Amino acid sequence: MFKRKAYDKLKEWKQTYSGRYACLLEGARRVGKSTIAEEFAKNEYESYIRIDFANVTDELLDVFRDISKPDLFFLRLQAETGVNLKERKSAIIFDEIQLQPKVRQAIKYLVQDGRYDYIETGSLISIKKNIQGIVIPSEEHKINVYPMDYEEFMWAIGKNPAVIREIYKAKTAIGNATNRSLMRDFRLYMAVGGMPQAVDAYIRKENFEVIDGIKRKINDLYFDDLKKLDPTGRLSNIYKAIPSQLALKKKNFVITAATGKQKTPKDEERFFELMDSKTVLACYHVANPASALAQTKDLDKFKLYTADTGLFISLMFDNSKQTNEIYKKLLSDKLDADLGYLYENVAAQIIAASDRELYYHTWPKENSTHYYEIDFLLSHGHKVVPVEIKSSAARNHESIDQFAEKYSRKVYRRILFSQKDVDHIGTLQLKPLYMLPFAIEET
Repeated sequence: MFKRKAYDKLKEWKQTYSGRYACLLEGARRVGKSTIAEEFAKNEYESYIRIDFANVTDELLDVFRDISKPDLFFLRLQAETGVNLKERKSAIIFDEIQLQPKVRQAIKYLVQDGRYDYIETGSLISIKKNIQGIVIPSEEHKINVYPMDYEEFMWAIGKNPAVIREIYKAKTAIGNATNRSLMRDFRLYMAVGGMPQAVDAYIRKENFEVIDGIKRKINDLYFDDLKKLDPTGRLSNIYKAIPSQLALKKKNFVITAATGKQKTPKDEERFFELMDSKTVLACYHVANPASALAQTKDLDKFKLYTADTGLFISLMFDNSKQTNEIYKKLLSDKLDADLGYLYENVAAQIIAASDRELYYHTWPKENSTHYYEIDFLLSHGHKVVPVEIKSSAARNHESIDQFAEKYSRKVYRRILFSQKDVDHIGTLQLKPLYMLPFAIEET
């Protein structure tokens, strides 16, 4: 198994909350939740039972029809699985728990019984249709599982991201050769993405045609899931439209342009269902960055990114016949298109993986139909850190300069990320994109 940060979070749960709370691993499909849960149970307990509700026998499912007598319930569970459970030394994994809402509801009583620890995994877990008629247990400690972030990717391919952290702390240029090498690694992450199946294929030295095929199958899986939630196809159309809408450089995502239909009252509900799926990331517009960011976010004005940079690229280029050539150009930074929005997506993924909400800000230019835009805003205490993302050079930074002037008392620092080496222009910090995860740690 790959080294994953969620594993350490599970350790914290076990040390602090196990016995009082079950642990719920939430995330999109195929991000590695089941693998992490089982690896943790295998390493940290003397025995465990994993029940996959996506592939469970009728006999085993029958065990859960009545848990009012815990002694009998656990005896039947052990008999059906052939696993000997040991009090306070065993774990039970409920995989794809959203498929059995009544079992999820029963977590309350199982935790209160106190004999064993419980780990749940779920996708599309909070969608209303999956929880109707049940009481959501308060005895759940939730851990978000994301696609592999940049550090996890580096660990997987045998490189040490701690070196980049030290370079970041040095706050000085590292030279063109080293910077180019580290940017190649970062573009590789953009191309492969953080879905474990795709990363595994890369490590097995599969070509990009194979890797892209894996990512397209995952996207197809998401389309199917979204169509089950919304047979009208609007949700899947919104997902498909993310790259094209970012490419148009609109101030916000236009649902009607994605669906080809007039907006309906149902669209807002559908949007939140899409968010619950964890397949997309919403970046909300902030009306007044001088206040706490969450206080003035506009729920009706947002941009959308995909949760994984690799899936984003496979959405961008629908012609799989040219796959290898496209990836070759991406890795060598020779794609013809303006790829600023691709770099925005990977930045959104990195920020979201730190369990932060995504915010951006726009405001009009004087005597003009154009506007200034800050790609991302990060909180730092009572102040903000405006972040700009550039796909190549850092020559144009008018927006972040104007922001610093307009909100001078609120700006902690300002950073522009591009492919260029560490530098500065006055108080504007210039950083290469691969340093973004470590800059976030400081905010």
